[in-house]
Amino acid sequence: MSLDLTASAGYSSNGKSPAKTHIVYLELGSNLGDRRANLAAALQRLREVVEISRVSSVYETEPVGYTEQPRFFNMVCVGRTALSAEQLLAYAKAIETALGRRPTVRNGPRPIDIDILLYDNLQMQAEHLTIPHPRMAERAFVLVPLAEIAPELIDPNSGRRISELRDSVPQDGVKKLAESLRVPLEHDIQNSKPAVHVRLGRVGVAGLQKAILIGNDERAQWFQIAFDLYADLDPVRAGVHMSRFSEALEEVLDETSLTTWPRVELLAEHLARRIVERQQVLRAEAHLRTAYPLQKWTPISGRPTQEVYGLLAQAVATGKGARRLIGVEVEGMVACPCAQDMVHSFARVRLREEGFPEETIEKMLDVTPLATHNQRGRAVLMIGSEELIDAQELISIAENAMSSENYALLKRPDELYVVNKAHANPRFVEDVVREMLRAVVERYEYLPPDTFVWASQRNEETIHKYDVVAEGWGTLAELRAEICEQATVSHHTTREEWLRRIE
Repeated sequence: MSLDLTASAGYSSNGKSPAKTHIVYLELGSNLGDRRANLAAALQRLREVVEISRVSSVYETEPVGYTEQPRFFNMVCVGRTALSAEQLLAYAKAIETALGRRPTVRNGPRPIDIDILLYDNLQMQAEHLTIPHPRMAERAFVLVPLAEIAPELIDPNSGRRISELRDSVPQDGVKKLAESLRVPLEHDIQNSKPAVHVRLGRVGVAGLQKAILIGNDERAQWFQIAFDLYADLDPVRAGVHMSRFSEALEEVLDETSLTTWPRVELLAEHLARRIVERQQVLRAEAHLRTAYPLQKWTPISGRPTQEVYGLLAQAVATGKGARRLIGVEVEGMVACPCAQDMVHSFARVRLREEGFPEETIEKMLDVTPLATHNQRGRAVLMIGSEELIDAQELISIAENAMSSENYALLKRPDELYVVNKAHANPRFVEDVVREMLRAVVERYEYLPPDTFVWASQRNEETIHKYDVVAEGWGTLAELRAEICEQATVSHHTTREEWLRRIE
């Protein structure tokens, strides 16, 4: 059976949880296979259409009707759903089939059984569905767990409280097995003493993926974000609880009253702070990366093209506070000035050999684009500040620092433009980084002196069997002193030094 869950389950527009419409009470039972695992699997699938608010303890019960079969594990849950009673029944039957239930004798053994006990105050009787459940008031294995979570609930048929109905039936065959489906663990291995007494600076998980709305309500858009989450580890604990990183992420996404996150760097900072709390560590980090699409137009043909950049955010938090960085990763084109200069010298010699006068040679070399080898450049530019930084401005700074931007779509007139532009602006990898730093200093005059800047460029070589890399960093005070005042600063603050300065 196929169900359109996004429509029939009434999911909210942010895709996070079902719309809260009808209150339902469900009973789950299993007596074949791994009974505890069957109950857990059924609850997991029910959560796709029911916002479950409470689950009873697990009870081991004697079979009813057909007694020549294993004992059951039973439990009851309550929640809200947007499904109709008929849709919910169909969904429950689909879960039973998926978990291995097959036709057998009446009341026979089964890996999972899901019954609708109550649906609001509905009283209905149809061919395949009766609500309240017709045998609910006489079954202790239903009434005991139901009374545990809702003792004052009124049975619509009898008008009596569930606790009264429970007390009116024998309970000899019902035994409380466990408070929940969790299996009690004998040891907390992560908190045991490690074999080697030494602190680790970064331990965590990488590559967690989530789709999140970023932006303001008017212009929010979905981003598929990759999360790398880390904590420091003291020398007396064997490990961190890796699952708590995922828990921290889910808590941050669920507990906020916002339907969107206004800025990706704010999400990173909030998450780093939460990891400090959940892992009980001195320091935590959150690194976020996502694709950032922008609508652009080709330079000559004017065709629309979607250009995709990288949007980066990093945050570090301690018990004293947090610091964050926002950045971009940009691809562009770089023309090598060294090779072009050699071509320039060679062209001058060849023109002289062909008998051209010096005045003509100079004019020809001035107006003719000269060949060089080209590189695909990848720039990363990050700024650490409490101020909100526009990612599109950072993209513009990084693109302009290279010989030319590049495009996913280029018609021939556009290609000519890009090639000419690049060869008219040859730059070393070092030039690109210096241009980014200069542009940041000029663009962000209003930012405080302790603002941190980090710029990196990696050019993929075409004639060498290696890539070339340059990086530059420092506070705006240090960069302004060198770029604007021509001073020499012996030491530039590193990213790690800046991140440690958390008040």
